[in-house]
Amino acid sequence: MESWLRVEPSATGPVWSHLVVLGDMVAPCVIAQEIEAEVAAASVRGWSTRWSAAGAEVVIPVSAHAPGPPPPTTGPVRQFSWRPGQRHRPGLGYSTLTGRLHGFESLAERRLLLVLDFVAGAGEILSQPFTLRFTVSGHRMEHVPDFAVIDDGGSVLVVDVRPGGRGQRADAVKFAATARATTAAGWAYVLVAGWRPRAVETVEVLAGRRRAMQDPLGCQELLLAAAEAGPMRLAQLAATTGMPAVARAHLLHLLWYRRLAVDLDDVLGDASWVHPVRGGR
Repeated sequence: MESWLRVEPSATGPVWSHLVVLGDMVAPCVIAQEIEAEVAAASVRGWSTRWSAAGAEVVIPVSAHAPGPPPPTTGPVRQFSWRPGQRHRPGLGYSTLTGRLHGFESLAERRLLLVLDFVAGAGEILSQPFTLRFTVSGHRMEHVPDFAVIDDGGSVLVVDVRPGGRGQRADAVKFAATARATTAAGWAYVLVAGWRPRAVETVEVLAGRRRAMQDPLGCQELLLAAAEAGPMRLAQLAATTGMPAVARAHLLHLLWYRRLAVDLDDVLGDASWVHPVRGGR
């Protein structure tokens, strides 16, 4: 069977938690050149994006989009549904960046939401942001991307999730058309096939302490002061506070908020090196 999508290996080398961006974590998916050429030959005249705003549908031709944030929206263009026997698992994921719940349609999309909550650059996250309607080789099609991510400067990244690069030819055409439409709009696009395994697992561990924490004993300041002397093993740093069991929870919290740093590509444990960070998230 011919493969229309190919998973690229993720990058190698350290992934520093205080500097990480989405591209450091992703194993991207590459679309077959045959599909890319077919979509490139199509005219974008007649292509459009459709957004949901205040209960009304807003239609914008792809050629009329300008670089910058998308139009204000009031929700996803497609509803999330739950029913017995379905093969995917939708739900709602909380983001500390937006302070809201965001819909996802699978566990793979939930993992993406968690990574977006951690990496640098995300300011706003939109689930199922718009419907792209387009024509390629005489066939009218449409596609709803999984997410749109808007950074603090207004730049837009559109994201689709396709675990393992699985998909039919029609799926590859939709992804290629979305990539072309976002480029025409002055946005960026990424098709996520997977992750750097150890890095994403470490982020999931840190996420357990991403919520606000009470610190009546001043444990966090003790940890930050001790770390200023230079990199220390995690267990050693926790022990400097005299209350290591409590300190471990606060250590994860400080790592999530980039006030301390580790190499995400190493298994997080007592022997992990924890580094000081000047500034913070």
